Amino acid sequence: MGRNATREKVFAAAIELIAESGLAATTVDQIAERAGVAKGTVFYNFGSKAGLFSALLEYGVDRLAAALRDAASGRAPLDALEAVVGAELAFIGEHESFARLLIAETWRSGGDWQRAARLIRERAIGVVADVLRDAVAAGDLRADLDTGTAASAVFGMVLTVALDWRTLQPGRSLGDVHATLMDLLRGRLTGP
Repeated sequence: MGRNATREKVFAAAIELIAESGLAATTVDQIAERAGVAKGTVFYNFGSKAGLFSALLEYGVDRLAAALRDAASGRAPLDALEAVVGAELAFIGEHESFARLLIAETWRSGGDWQRAARLIRERAIGVVADVLRDAVAAGDLRADLDTGTAASAVFGMVLTVALDWRTLQPGRSLGDVHATLMDLLRGRLTGP
């Protein structure tokens, strides 16, 4: 098995375990066992549990950001916003354990957690901010919109709704959840 395949197995095992038990309660031994690799392989690839978490977070956020960028690419600004919301929902639907990890572990206080929050803001929320800035520039959204805060709000809303959907309403379709979110973003709560 190549190094990338080994890292993928370790990432998958770590995401599941941390989402189940939290970072503090998850051991390198448990990660290695679930991944089907030797404990030394985890240390060889990541150096420590903290190194693994840091690499795991960067890996997951980069994959999420790439999915959002790909969804927005080549679309008109408001279509790009709709596509980005759909891509975030779909990503979380496929990677629910990673999304739970983001919620449970990233927003703690302290140096590593601040770095994690910054990473999410710069890479994933940054894609949403770019789409909103494009929509403002195109005249589709009001000129005085605080795109940074709005991007955090959109990203956080979709993350929370996606986890609610996957955990409490798994029978709902992605399309139905996406349509409700877009109604919210378009201000269509008071009627037609």
